[in-house]
Amino acid sequence: MNIPFLDHWLKRHGSEPSGSVDSASAEAFDRDPEGRAELLSECELLRARVESAGVALDGTPSSLQELDQLPPRWRDDAEELPSFGNDAGLYLGTVIVRNVPGARWRLSPDVGPVVLLASGREVEVVAAGQDWAATGSPELSQVYAETAEN
Repeated sequence: MNIPFLDHWLKRHGSEPSGSVDSASAEAFDRDPEGRAELLSECELLRARVESAGVALDGTPSSLQELDQLPPRWRDDAEELPSFGNDAGLYLGTVIVRNVPGARWRLSPDVGPVVLLASGREVEVVAAGQDWAATGSPELSQVYAETAEN
C-alpha cells in the first residue's frame, strides 16, 4: 500500500521510505506513538474543506456529528474524493485514539493505518472514511459510537 505522507515522516525518523508499507516501516511507525498520532491527525484536505462550513475539527466525538451533517459537496470532484475520504478516515481514527481508552494507531502492512482497540479489535478507519465520503454511510459518528462501546 502506498502512503505518500508516510515517506516524509519516515525520513524524519531515520528510516528510508520504500513506497509501500513493509515490516521495517511499520516498526519505525510503531516506535513513535506521539509522532504517529501527530502525523495522522493532520488531515489537511479535510480541514481545508470543512473550515469554510464552520466545522471545527477539535478531536471530539461531537465534531464527527458535525461532519456527518455537512452537505456532501466533496462528491462533486471525483479526483479529490479518495483523498477527502482518506482524510475523513484518519480524522475518525484520531478522534477514536484521543477519546477511547486503550485505543492506539497501528500500521497494518495489508491496509495501512488502523486503530487497534484495547480488546484487540482493529478498526479500518480509512475504509470507513472513504465509504462515508462516497456514500454517506456509515456515518462517522456511528462508527465512533460502535467503537467506543467495545
